[in-house]
Amino acid sequence: MLDRFGRPVTGLRISVTQKCNLNCFFCHGEWDNSVNREMQREEIKKIIEIGKKFGVNEVKFTGGEPLMRPDIVEIVRDASSIVSEVSLTTNGTLLRDFASNLRDAGLMRLNVNLPSLVPEKYEMITGFRMIDQVLDGIEAAIKAGLESVKINMVLLRGINEHEVPSMIDYALSAGVDLQLIELQPIPSGDEIFAKYHIGIENIQSIISKSVRKISQVSERRDRYIVESKGNFIYVYIVKPICNPNFCAECRRLRVTSDGRLKPCLLRNDNLIDFVKYIRDNDQKELSEKFLKAIELREPYWKWYNEDKS
Repeated sequence: MLDRFGRPVTGLRISVTQKCNLNCFFCHGEWDNSVNREMQREEIKKIIEIGKKFGVNEVKFTGGEPLMRPDIVEIVRDASSIVSEVSLTTNGTLLRDFASNLRDAGLMRLNVNLPSLVPEKYEMITGFRMIDQVLDGIEAAIKAGLESVKINMVLLRGINEHEVPSMIDYALSAGVDLQLIELQPIPSGDEIFAKYHIGIENIQSIISKSVRKISQVSERRDRYIVESKGNFIYVYIVKPICNPNFCAECRRLRVTSDGRLKPCLLRNDNLIDFVKYIRDNDQKELSEKFLKAIELREPYWKWYNEDKS
């Protein structure tokens, strides 16, 4: 399915819980304003089935921390029986005990959030001294043989931008790819964004002097290669802020943890209650609401810039 701007919708990004065992001060929480309500496993499966009907072939599970769902392995297994690619984003603290079972359930790709390698700094950012658990989880994911393991490092001005070289070295030693991600706004947190946002171009210029840029993966991000002793990893630059190209290539429809379709990360004024119609078993409304959510998709930064001009 194409939205009004000609963008195909091929993926669902599903928040399965708002619960988290960390308290990262920069977390946008998927801009999900659900209040302690979670979809049931069968409801998540039904949403994916409806999505598949309209061309969805990729699903990413997020939170909160998705590994806090006791049924997350079963949720992944359901999804992998419907679509061709299932991925998950986690803080990694619980990953050691889940990695093999997730792989066996059909999980292909994994993103692990790791804002710092310095224990004291990690604790300051997340509220907990749990970096050892995260590193153990990454190691377990690698041993489990997942198709792709990536580290997500959100850049925070004055806190971790100087750690980029050491994070690249760690990723290279572990054999995992690295995504350097520009900080995004968080709900009711303008002061946090203003204080800690750093332009990704500053980091990009430093990286480009020491590693080799091999391609522009898309308009959304550049890719660099880091090599050492015959081994190599990719380092991706993710720049979403004020970037119309980032929105132009968006192919995802989001789902809140309580079952509402969310056409755009940074907007909560056009959500569609979807799970209600699953519970009512209203097949006609399910299709209509899914199509309505696709119709409501709009490039956020293009819209924002035009509106302010």
